[in-house]
Amino acid sequence: MSSNTANTQTFQSRLDSLRAKSEETINRKNPVDASWDNGIYERYQYPAVTPAHVPLEWRYDLNPATNPFLLERLGINATFNAGAIERDGKILLCVRVEGWDRKSFFAMAESPNGIEGFRFWDKPCVIPETSDPDTNVYDMRLVEHEDGWIYGLFCTERRDPSAPASDQSSATAQAGLVRTKDFVNWERLPDIKTPSAQQRNVVLHPEFVGGKYALYTRPQDGFIDTGSGGGIGWTFCDSMEKAVTGPEAIIDRRAYHTINELKNGQGPAPIKTKEGWLHLAHGVRNTAAGLRYVLYLFLTDLKDPAKVLAKPSGYFIAPEGPERIGDVSNVVFANGWVAKSDGSVLIYYASSDTRLHVATSSVDRLLDYVKNTPADGLRSAASVQQRIALIENNQKLK
Repeated sequence: MSSNTANTQTFQSRLDSLRAKSEETINRKNPVDASWDNGIYERYQYPAVTPAHVPLEWRYDLNPATNPFLLERLGINATFNAGAIERDGKILLCVRVEGWDRKSFFAMAESPNGIEGFRFWDKPCVIPETSDPDTNVYDMRLVEHEDGWIYGLFCTERRDPSAPASDQSSATAQAGLVRTKDFVNWERLPDIKTPSAQQRNVVLHPEFVGGKYALYTRPQDGFIDTGSGGGIGWTFCDSMEKAVTGPEAIIDRRAYHTINELKNGQGPAPIKTKEGWLHLAHGVRNTAAGLRYVLYLFLTDLKDPAKVLAKPSGYFIAPEGPERIGDVSNVVFANGWVAKSDGSVLIYYASSDTRLHVATSSVDRLLDYVKNTPADGLRSAASVQQRIALIENNQKLK
C-alpha cells in the first residue's frame, strides 16, 4: 500500500468518525432531568445546542489535499444566547455562535420539537454592515411585529474611539437592527438611536402602543457600568426604518441587595396572556467571584405594558451544577422563548456563555408563579415574615 493510499484511508477514517460523533450529538434524545423539580418548569438532561452541533463544514477543511491531517481550522468556542421563534410547527433559533477568534456571528438552527435534534442551516446568517462596520455582533432578539416584519435586534459592538491606543478593551455598544421574512435575507436598518450613551439590551414590543413602536431598553453610561441607568427602560419611536427614540422611562428599577442590584435587562419580547404581558429578564449582582447573572419574571398590564402588575422575589432560573462552569462562569442569560398554541412555553437560556439549554413550562404555570409568589420585601425581617406566614398557613392544613 502506498503512503498516499494510507493517508487517504486515515483521512477518510477520521472524517467518518467525526461525522458519526456529530450525528450522535444532533440525534441524541434529551429527556427531562428527573433530579430537578420545583413545579415551575422542567430542566433537561443535556444542553439543546452546543459547539458540537455546529456542522463540520464550518470548522474543518474537508479536502485531503489541503488538510491531510484533517485539522480543525475555524474552531467554535461557544453556542449561546439565541433568539427563538416558531415557524411551520418547527422551532427556529438564531444562535450566537462564537469562534476561537472571539468573533460572534448568527446562525439559524432548527428542531422539530424545540427540545432536541437542533440542526444548523447550511450557512451562517449574512448580516449586512453599516457605514461604520461592527467589530462584533451578538444576542439577537427575534420579534414578530404586527406590522408584518420579523425584526432582529442585537448588540453591535465597536472599539471606543476615545480610548487611548494603550487601551484595547474599551468598547461602545449600540442596538443593531435587521428585518426579514425568511431568516435568510436580512435587511440591515440604521442602528437604533436612544438618549443613552450605550445600549446592549434593546427589545421591540410586538404590538403598536398608541400607534407607535415601543421598545424596552437598558440605558448605560458605560460599556460595563450602568452609571445613571436605573433599570429596564421603556421608550417609543415613530419608525423602525430610522429608529430614533424619545426619553426612557424606567419600568423595572434596580434595587440594593437584590438579584438585579448591579444591572438588569429585558430578555426576549414579552408573551401576551389573558392576565397581562409576561416578561423574562436578567438580573446581575456582584460577588467576590465576579458577576452573577440570573433570570426573573414579571407581569405588566395589557393596555399599559409599562405598568408592572406583579414581580416575584428572587430568581426564576439560576445556573445549576455543570451550568455554573464555562467561559464566563456563574451566568444564565436568555433572549429567546416561544409560547406555543397548546399553552406550553419553551424557554431558551444559555449557561456560562458556553452552551444553550431549554426549559419547559406553560403560560398557566408561569402566571400562577408570577401572580402568587410574594414580592421582594427588600429586608431580611420582611423575608422572615413571608416564610412564617407560609409555615403557619401550611400548619393549618394539618
